[in-house]
Amino acid sequence: MKFQWIILALALVAGLITRFVVDAQQEPATAMHSPAASGILESGKESVDLFNTADPRLRVIYFGYTHCPDVCPTSLAVLSAALKELDTETRQRLWPIFITLDPERDTAEKSAQYAQYFHQDIVGMTGSDEQTKALAQKYGVLYMRTELEDSALEYAVDHSSYFYLLQPDGTLVDKVQHTLNPAILVDAINKNLTASRS
Repeated sequence: MKFQWIILALALVAGLITRFVVDAQQEPATAMHSPAASGILESGKESVDLFNTADPRLRVIYFGYTHCPDVCPTSLAVLSAALKELDTETRQRLWPIFITLDPERDTAEKSAQYAQYFHQDIVGMTGSDEQTKALAQKYGVLYMRTELEDSALEYAVDHSSYFYLLQPDGTLVDKVQHTLNPAILVDAINKNLTASRS
């Protein structure tokens, strides 16, 4: 078990270095115009455009997967608690979203249902494997598949755990690390909503 964590840590560091090198070599416009980075995902039986600028809501996104044993349920519970602390007007200016990092198992319907377990306002989304990789790279989400021997789950998806706050065009404006305190997320949401008004 100790060696698995060492390997995971090395893989995450390698991923960060690779991302830095790739980002440094790419033109920003290339990522925005590629179909993979377009932001059109599936939620339930509907196509949803994550980067629809006609929708002015601040996106609050969490990347995870439905088979996650601990971090994802905890983070989505924190997101739910944060939403409950906000007044109705503030909630109407937010778009809380769960995006799976495991499109192989998490269908659009499954992701949507999973998100709804935590709060009725959270929209669960699934993209293709290519879209998932493009979005993860765009926002610095680190994840890797780990095979589980002698397990009915077959594999786990080890991943970084942050809440990503985005403008409608997909611009990242804030990132909140996994926390057990919803007040930290509430503060970040209020700060960014206030900034968007000025």
